[in-house]
Amino acid sequence: MGASTHTVTNQPPPLVGYDVFASDAALAEGTARHAGSDRSAGILRELSELGQSAGSAQVQEWARQANDQPPALHTHDRYGHRIDEVEYHPSYHRLMGKALAYGLTDAWSRPDGHLRRAAGFLVWTQTDAGHCCPVSMTHAAVPALRAEPELAAVWEPRLSSRVYEPELLPPEGKPGALFGMAMTEKQGGSDVRANTTRAEPLDAAGEYVLTGHKWFCSAPMSDGFLVLAQAPGGLTCFLLPRVLPDGTRNSFRIQRLKDKLGNRSNASSEVEFDGTTWVRRVGEEGRGVSTIIGMVAATRLDCVIGAAGQMRQAVTQAVHHAAHRSAFGGPLIDKPLMRNVLADLALESEAATTLALRLAAAYDAAYRPGTGGGEADGGDEGERMLLRLAVPAAKYWVTKRCTPLVAEALECLGGNGYVEESGMPRLLRESPLNSIWEGAGNVQALDMLRALQREPAALDAFLTELGRARGADHRLDGAIKDMLAELADLSGIESRARRLAERMALTLQGSLLVRFAPPAVADAFCASRLGRDGGAAFGTLPHTLDLASIVDRARVPV
Repeated sequence: MGASTHTVTNQPPPLVGYDVFASDAALAEGTARHAGSDRSAGILRELSELGQSAGSAQVQEWARQANDQPPALHTHDRYGHRIDEVEYHPSYHRLMGKALAYGLTDAWSRPDGHLRRAAGFLVWTQTDAGHCCPVSMTHAAVPALRAEPELAAVWEPRLSSRVYEPELLPPEGKPGALFGMAMTEKQGGSDVRANTTRAEPLDAAGEYVLTGHKWFCSAPMSDGFLVLAQAPGGLTCFLLPRVLPDGTRNSFRIQRLKDKLGNRSNASSEVEFDGTTWVRRVGEEGRGVSTIIGMVAATRLDCVIGAAGQMRQAVTQAVHHAAHRSAFGGPLIDKPLMRNVLADLALESEAATTLALRLAAAYDAAYRPGTGGGEADGGDEGERMLLRLAVPAAKYWVTKRCTPLVAEALECLGGNGYVEESGMPRLLRESPLNSIWEGAGNVQALDMLRALQREPAALDAFLTELGRARGADHRLDGAIKDMLAELADLSGIESRARRLAERMALTLQGSLLVRFAPPAVADAFCASRLGRDGGAAFGTLPHTLDLASIVDRARVPV
């Protein structure tokens, strides 16, 4: 009998059947810390259930199917009637159903709502980031809609619902609804004040019709959209329902779906409005940006959370592979140089997660349950001011770090990581998106400058937060001093905005890790990110650090 040539050896077992939440020490510890002892047990149980679902073989297969068979646009039915519908793979709907069932659009109405939702979103985005786009926008639409209490009364209970209903129906007939956003136009991009879409008022108060286009409209099968258009009084926010109150379709023309680098399970589209597209005004005419800014701030935070989730998944895959793959006489995870790379990746991931949770907790403190972004509702004004500066800085930096981290994690798997079956190429294609969505890097850095120049209380709140770690690490103290020197010299400040955003994000991450992370993690972060005792590439940490402890902390026990 001939020898077998196809015996599989020295390959890691599938990373399935694990709790994505509970196995992430930084996430589980941070959630418990911010929730407090009286509510943390229930929140941790809820998130562990979600984590077990996210780590299951079934859900991972759903994510693969939803990406391998992306949505398709059907502009007309067989008889020639215009329908403008997008068909998704059934697995996309299964993922959406799970996301809503676990409350990932319900943050505004319950204590610790933003914290538990952020932790859940960080877990669930590790299954498939594409379907998390409409989940994020649905959650974030609430503060903008509250500018019109009548509209909020109709839509908010459905946006926070745990029922997924994909059929296009009038909102009053739906147990749950999804929301999208359409701001960008081809001639303006991030400069929304250059938008040309026109809104013409009808006789009824607050009702208008639209004429124009939108260059990016994600999740076009959502039930409603927040849209910016030029009204007689200036740029204004509007609510565009897909189905009108009488059950007929609104004039919402999907011209084509975008052929994107990643985010394949999510349909992103170009849409046009033909002068009969009926909308309702949200907020005052001419106040469109200030009305929709609450939604933008919430989705920007979701970009931070989503990037942190992708980073964690990349680190999880790299550490798992190295723990079960042997080369040159022993497991890869025990090789000093590989351990350095893994530890460096784990540091970046933990810093991102810790910062994301701190900002989510700030939302809970700043806005009481039942209130939305922007009202003087009796919440913590200091936390509101911290968010004003910390969110754009975090969005700039954390999302920027995602792509190089995922690329390095892919390399840890060698050639296996470059093969589609590993899932790493999909993760790599997804990784740049959170940096682009809701304003790319320059937009975030400039928004941070505006906060510094117009809202001095924001810097006071930021420095107060950093001050909670004063004296705990000399490298952190030195980095804060350098950051203040940057702020003291305003010459050429706009051209230095990215440098300043990076420094502010790093000092904030460092202050949180010094206060809350294990000593090995805090020491390594301060040495390499603040003390500059490390190189530009991952895997250049000082060899004297406790790298083994950092890697063990990041490892999933499978």
